Amino acid sequence: MYYNDSLEMKNRRTFIKKAALGAAGISLPRSVLGNHLLKTTQKMAQPKISLAQWSLHRALENGTVKAIDFANIAQNTYGLEAIEYVNQFYVDYATDENFWLGLKNRAGDAGVKSLLIMVDNEGYLGNSNDLERRTAVENHYKWINAAKLLGCHSIRINAFGEGSRAEIKSALVSGLGMLAEYGAQSGINVIIENHGLHTSDAQFIVEIIKEVNSPFLGTLPDFGNWCLDTQWGSTQNNQCSHVYDRYQGVSDFLPYAKGVSAKSYAFDADGNETIIDYKRMLQLVKDVGYDGYIGIEFEGDTLAEADGIWATKTLLETTWASLD
Repeated sequence: MYYNDSLEMKNRRTFIKKAALGAAGISLPRSVLGNHLLKTTQKMAQPKISLAQWSLHRALENGTVKAIDFANIAQNTYGLEAIEYVNQFYVDYATDENFWLGLKNRAGDAGVKSLLIMVDNEGYLGNSNDLERRTAVENHYKWINAAKLLGCHSIRINAFGEGSRAEIKSALVSGLGMLAEYGAQSGINVIIENHGLHTSDAQFIVEIIKEVNSPFLGTLPDFGNWCLDTQWGSTQNNQCSHVYDRYQGVSDFLPYAKGVSAKSYAFDADGNETIIDYKRMLQLVKDVGYDGYIGIEFEGDTLAEADGIWATKTLLETTWASLD
């Protein structure tokens, strides 16, 4: 969701093979798996496309557009019927119920569905200190409450932590378990996006999800954030020396997916993404029977944001039509 490591951290701090249901050693009951998976005999005829608000972060940061107009922009500018919010653009209203109800009305008036809130900068859910971990968990409560008011199905969180691998795993099982339990009370899912370091080690995260064993804990596989060397995990310009195979990672995450993030950076003369093989990615999504929304998340710096969004939308639609 970011350009380069230094800019990514600055921006974020100032706000944020094919998969099958029985593959990869998955032993969870179906009720624990992603709630957007179809029966294996069904297929999504056309991709359901949403717009991730981060695609417009430059315009939002410089004031060209306003965050309260997001739903109207998605519908009236891009013809998209669903949106994914980013919490950093609404920090001042985090606990303002009237604001969220007003935002819900705006989305309803525009004919747009509110899907999820992407949450950053609320502490490490994998903090090895019990008190600090609980504080981080409780910091997320207000966003679950906001998601409920908006009519979303999920909040997207970061599964960061510090310490040894074993310490991080133990702390994340605890923190994510507590947060998923709170989310369950409102029917709101807690979903993990690959965002660098251990969060982009898909097998590691799947182990944690299995151990927590909650139907309200899932994933948001992102096509691009698979760098294991740095927080946020951007692989833009292929500038990462230690990368978890992106296709394997998406495959590992898809059985638990309650959303999918179609990351894009740049496009060639034929309209293809220059780093990510969209046909291969979307074939994985289709084959697993995923029936949720696929979110456009343009993050490039060589195109205007509007052009990048349109290019990603076109690529999603044309590629999906060509799949087996």
